[in-house]
Amino acid sequence: MRAVNFFDLNQAQLTAFLVDAGHKPFRAKQLMKWVYHQEISDFSAMTDLSKAMRAWLAESVSFDLPEVVHRAESTDGTVKWVVRVGGGNCVEMVLIPDRSEARDRNTLCVSSQVGCMLDCTFCSTGKQGFDGNLSTADIIGQVVIANRFLAGRGEAVTNIVFMGMGEPLLNFEPVMTATDLLMDDFAFGISKRRVTISTAGVVPAIRNMIGRTDASLAISLHAPNDPLRSQLVPLNKKYPIDELMSVCGDYIVSLGERRSLTIEYTLMRGVNDDLAHAEELATLLRDVRCKINLIPFNPFPGSGFERPSMNRVRRFQTALMQRGFSTMLRTTRGDDIDAACGQLVGRVQDRTQRQARYKEQIRAGGTAAGRRLLPVEELAS
Repeated sequence: MRAVNFFDLNQAQLTAFLVDAGHKPFRAKQLMKWVYHQEISDFSAMTDLSKAMRAWLAESVSFDLPEVVHRAESTDGTVKWVVRVGGGNCVEMVLIPDRSEARDRNTLCVSSQVGCMLDCTFCSTGKQGFDGNLSTADIIGQVVIANRFLAGRGEAVTNIVFMGMGEPLLNFEPVMTATDLLMDDFAFGISKRRVTISTAGVVPAIRNMIGRTDASLAISLHAPNDPLRSQLVPLNKKYPIDELMSVCGDYIVSLGERRSLTIEYTLMRGVNDDLAHAEELATLLRDVRCKINLIPFNPFPGSGFERPSMNRVRRFQTALMQRGFSTMLRTTRGDDIDAACGQLVGRVQDRTQRQARYKEQIRAGGTAAGRRLLPVEELAS
């Protein structure tokens, strides 16, 4: 019999697994406390279980984690890991400590896919192509690795963002199971407000989240209108902005009146950073309960995009704040180790051949976008 990976199962699944084998349901919580609270994975040390059950568990359950291939630490305290997840593939995860006056947190940015099924023009990850989804154990394993690193400092991961490699909602069930564990008091016990799923806008999956989870939701918007967004985020051609905003509204309502949507907006010079874009964005979001995170573009070779000046970024932020929006500027972290937003690449055995096409395009003098972006005046016409 092939052993079941403990980190693949949420509490309900672990309970069912144990009951099917003839064990009492309450054993699931006992096991979870041993593993997640006391960090013990040696069944022989679990003294409140019978010898027979411990012997069965030793044969039936494994604790396999992704293999750490490389770890790099930035001058700003950011830590990036490259971890092997099978098939010759490696993904990246990033730990971002924040010790500002108002905050004391350790945010872990986790990956959910090997590469990404999408191909957003401004994201380096998408240029790596795609070679499959991560399992729940691959996702939870990233958290375990980070917590073991932080344990030496007497700390732990406090916030989780699904903003690493991949589109989380195109790996729906493993990601949902992972969020169950992250928020389960018998596992990691992280607040639902501190577990954030970021999506480019997979509308049916957002709809399926209603009643399935109460994790926070972030939308990678990056443009205030369909013509521009369809160039930057090709998924928009299938699920345009109005449809996306509608389902997001339904999801936020399902969470209760004190919860809000996070809008992520990457600013690229001369593409989406004009005051006209800020005004259009404010109009689009006027009835949406949200906060806005502005992200200055993080360059990568051949992208064809540039980061705006801080003057333009601040002007964009001020315009939104004057319209009443809570608008934060995300500080670029870890760019000296290629750990900033949109820079994660890992090592992908690309089944789409996108990676090879992108490299050839760059050699031929092209850009990641692969086509000319229309200027503002042409989009408006």
